[in-house]
Amino acid sequence: MGFYSRVIFPRLLDFAMRRDDLSELRRTLLADLRGEVLEIGFGTGLNLPHYPPGVKKLTTVDPNPGMNALAKKRIAASPIPVETRLLDAERLPFSDGSFDAAVSTWTLCSIPKVDQALREIHRVLKPGGRFSFLEHGLSDEPKIQRWQHRFTPLSQTFADGCHLNREIHLLIGKHFKVVRLDRFYLAGAPRIAGYFYRGTAEKS
Repeated sequence: MGFYSRVIFPRLLDFAMRRDDLSELRRTLLADLRGEVLEIGFGTGLNLPHYPPGVKKLTTVDPNPGMNALAKKRIAASPIPVETRLLDAERLPFSDGSFDAAVSTWTLCSIPKVDQALREIHRVLKPGGRFSFLEHGLSDEPKIQRWQHRFTPLSQTFADGCHLNREIHLLIGKHFKVVRLDRFYLAGAPRIAGYFYRGTAEKS
């Protein structure tokens, strides 16, 4: 992992993702979670203040040590016990059925083997466990899609592997039953990067 990915990009991402409207999206996504939760792509810990008291333990996964370093202050301030794991989501070192819920926010766009990661998330959830997601991806407008396909190679380079053109609901639907899905543009964001997928899926 190079200097840009480990040192510069985590700081850029932390600054860009601290918007009030994104915080509100985080809060509503996480509000009903309970029990032991796995967060994929923990990043700099911006979700942490929004987890409700019903969460008994949070286990986090992220492969970037620079992200983890920035998350330490938020972890120290959290009333929820947090166990951090510096690893990627394609090979989770947890037993089958370990977690009540899993969370992914703006993460599935950048996982190289995203299908393998989703299989792993499915495996470590308990039967009936919930997977809550808030992601950006391929628009439903052909004109925007064309630009997303064109800019994805640049995004992969400068946004640490981010794909602008993944159809998130279809990827998740291969492995889970999607029980709620909202698709929308984030106000004030560029349309090629601001088409959001928010929802809940269950392990059947």
